[in-house]
Amino acid sequence: MKFKKIKIVLLASLTIGLISCSDDDAMPMNQGAPDFSGTYVQQDQMGRPAINTVFVNSNQKDTFNTTIPSEQNSAFQTMFETNLKALSPAYANTGDQNALGLDAAAFTGVLATDVLTVSLDGTTTFYDGTNVLTGRALADDVITVELLLIFGGEDFTENPTLSDDHVDANDKSFLTSFPYLASPW
Repeated sequence: MKFKKIKIVLLASLTIGLISCSDDDAMPMNQGAPDFSGTYVQQDQMGRPAINTVFVNSNQKDTFNTTIPSEQNSAFQTMFETNLKALSPAYANTGDQNALGLDAAAFTGVLATDVLTVSLDGTTTFYDGTNVLTGRALADDVITVELLLIFGGEDFTENPTLSDDHVDANDKSFLTSFPYLASPW
């Protein structure tokens, strides 16, 4: 009986949605220059989306996304550290560090500031065994690197089942010229 009611409500909602659609959503052409007057407010940021998704509590997402990066560490590092310690057994003991030599407090201090660092005069990579967080190349396995730093411990050997997403390559090769991304299927 309840299933039928859900079907009716869903069908009614779809019908109302379809009836209220129109073709007047197109952008008007030749309207002149865009108008940039007014007040603009930052709504979102995701320099490192996986980190934001995992370490920012759901009730703090809007606040985090509207906090400028220079203020994020002081405002969110404690939350990040609490969530890291709850999530990863690699930081269960006092003095535990990741492969970068960072303990939970230092590592979450890096993570809580949601920016991508870039080396202007060196290798651009998320992590290549030597260079760390010096940029981000398309082929960098960012999620595996993050998992290793979160779960892998001092030498990447702790928690091996949690330290790799097992996605080792893109489904198509990247292009050697702009736009670099492979064409869609």
